[in-house]
Amino acid sequence: MKTVREGENGWTCMKPGTNPMCADAGGLEWMHALMSKGETPHKLGFIYMLLGDGGASNIDPFAAEETPDNNWIVSGPHVMIVGTEAKSLLEGYPRAAVADPAKPYVMWAGTPYEHLMLSMQ
Repeated sequence: MKTVREGENGWTCMKPGTNPMCADAGGLEWMHALMSKGETPHKLGFIYMLLGDGGASNIDPFAAEETPDNNWIVSGPHVMIVGTEAKSLLEGYPRAAVADPAKPYVMWAGTPYEHLMLSMQ
């Protein structure tokens, strides 16, 4: 990845494909764990996508495209709270496979990569 400008606030912003996002150190570690199918960090992390995303399965963290049964969901601008330290924050939020992206919900519920999705709309 090419560095455009070094920052000093602890956040890293990137544009993978058409889904620009920014993450703090805990969020970056969580994304690395997801991409490598590794253990999630024992930290709290934050990731934001102010332009939303192109869509993802709400049940399978590794689904590359929509299928009739993977509950594909397209989110508008949102913040994600990630990492094992976020687990206690997930209580009380919907964990259903079919989620309303305009409301807070737990994405990838029941997987090591479950996290809280918070709409910015």
